[in-house]
Amino acid sequence: MIDLSKLKKLSNYLWEVPGSFRGDMRVPARIYATEKMLKKIGQDRSLDQLINVTTLPGVYKYCLAMPDMHEGYGFPIGGVAAVDAENGIISPGGVGYDINCGVRLLTGGFNFDESKDLILDLANQIQRDVPSGVGRGGKIKLDKKEIDEVLKNGALWAVYRGYGEKRDLEFTEEEGRLKNADPEFVFERAKKRGQDQVGTLGAGNHFLEIQKVEAVYDNTAAQHFELKKNQIVFMIHTGSRGLGHQVCTDYVRILNKEMPSDIRLPDRELVCAYFNSEQGQSYFKAMSAAANFAWANRQMISHWVRNSVKQILQKKSDLDYNLKILYDVAHNIAKQEIYDGKEYIVHRKGATRCFGPGRIEVPEKYRSIGQPVIIPGSMGTASYVLSGTNLAMSETFGSACHGAGRQMSRKKAVESINYNALKTEMSAKKIITRAGSARGLVEEAPQAYKDIDEVVDVVHNSGIAKKVARLVPLAVIKG
Repeated sequence: MIDLSKLKKLSNYLWEVPGSFRGDMRVPARIYATEKMLKKIGQDRSLDQLINVTTLPGVYKYCLAMPDMHEGYGFPIGGVAAVDAENGIISPGGVGYDINCGVRLLTGGFNFDESKDLILDLANQIQRDVPSGVGRGGKIKLDKKEIDEVLKNGALWAVYRGYGEKRDLEFTEEEGRLKNADPEFVFERAKKRGQDQVGTLGAGNHFLEIQKVEAVYDNTAAQHFELKKNQIVFMIHTGSRGLGHQVCTDYVRILNKEMPSDIRLPDRELVCAYFNSEQGQSYFKAMSAAANFAWANRQMISHWVRNSVKQILQKKSDLDYNLKILYDVAHNIAKQEIYDGKEYIVHRKGATRCFGPGRIEVPEKYRSIGQPVIIPGSMGTASYVLSGTNLAMSETFGSACHGAGRQMSRKKAVESINYNALKTEMSAKKIITRAGSARGLVEEAPQAYKDIDEVVDVVHNSGIAKKVARLVPLAVIKG
């Protein structure tokens, strides 16, 4: 493990491992963190993994890690790397196994005081309507032709079939569809795993929460985002399920067998291919297809949530139940983006795109403010909405953190956290919990994660994203 005294302090929130630290580094490694957080980061392999990423062909400027960083497969989770599209590589480890794991926030026209007596009924109805759990299938089973359409068209597929509105696409990153996706490069086993999983939540750290806007920090941005104090919102956190996991598994195996002889890796988990090679393009097209599956998945879940809300509120209230998508962002993805006049493949693994004001990729409604950046907390803790900044565009390839970040393995959480005590803690906070198993609940306990407030403060104080609102959970639905 690296000696932390070797890091150069660039600011109170930014540290650098110089490119001279190790002979095979092509660029420096940078970490967003406080000094206190940095000591904890040094307890796992994530910093060493970040340094390893700097050795990959084509990496540009520096490799980054966000304050939620922790050990991952190859790349650290929280890692960001921009790689020259012409001469550089693409790496499955820089995206992760849960391709386009991401988060979507739905907002409505009702507040806590008007609807607090309906939260329990809403949570129960959503749990009934949204399938969740390991390997759990959903209400729709796709045939071979249909799953290819999902992989090609993403959220657009769902909207065209009546699962949502056209405006939903405007408020989804990439309008819910990467156009270079090609189902031909997704193998049959992956497609079979996804046939009945579109519109399902999954398990692990995935969740669906009913939340309340507890605080607003930026009134102008909040008005653009249509967020108000005490407003009820719904957060969906899930990805490409078994299909995406299988895509990553398949291509890690293939690329391990066909690694270019001129690439030397400090860690086999960084297995990669040149982006413009046949293997690199095959993975990129398959990864993009899996990302489209994830956007279709979140679109379908949004439809089930809208139906749940409509059913409960229509019966018991005159409130406005028409839920709008504030935004949908990907956390695990590789995308073609332009920086300093050149195209790069930006790997974001456990990191969120946070484009600043004026970018054409940001919906026109938000363009003067910057892209909404949605940061989910751990179970039972706060989540945040921020806005992207111009500083992010120049300093972090338009990227920010994606959540709190684990500080305890799932195994350690099960060994050290008492289920009954956790349930008591959640009840004391008046948070309704609906989970498929005791183990699943304990694995995602707040104690297993870093302090979300501290993580978000690093991002805010460093200037790469600005706090707009703080959200607190009222009900948590998990697989």
